[in-house]
Amino acid sequence: MHFEHLVQINDPLQPLLTEVSRPQLWRGLLRRAERPAEFVLGLAGATIDRRIEAPGQLLLERTLDFGAFRVRDRVRLSDDGVSVTEVEAAQAYPASRLTIRIEEPAEGSLFLRFTYESDEGAGSGELEALTRQLREQAYRSADIDTVWRIRDLVERGELA
Repeated sequence: MHFEHLVQINDPLQPLLTEVSRPQLWRGLLRRAERPAEFVLGLAGATIDRRIEAPGQLLLERTLDFGAFRVRDRVRLSDDGVSVTEVEAAQAYPASRLTIRIEEPAEGSLFLRFTYESDEGAGSGELEALTRQLREQAYRSADIDTVWRIRDLVERGELA
């Protein structure tokens, strides 16, 4: 499976929205990696099992607690504005990857590109197509929620 979409951060047509700078957006993505329970609906808690810092890069190995099950993943963040989360396969789900990339096509024009990839087959039946469509809607909704959460943190001065 492959699904990709953009979320606009600053919109000149909505001047009442607080403008988010690239550094603030990046700090928001860092916070999402370090405190995922603040961003992911249904996540009861998260443990950072290992943290490795190098110049311009951060690697987090985490265990996410959803109550009924746990997910192990690895998040690589690089100062060029890219976050890659790789989820280990388990019996109930395949390995997957989420890449979030900050894009700035013009000064102050910020977007987040979300790219989802997984090892599962595409499937060709009606049920598979409907399942994929629902999953893509859920991803898009969660990503918009992430942007609103980052915007809220900016407005409260927590990402200054």
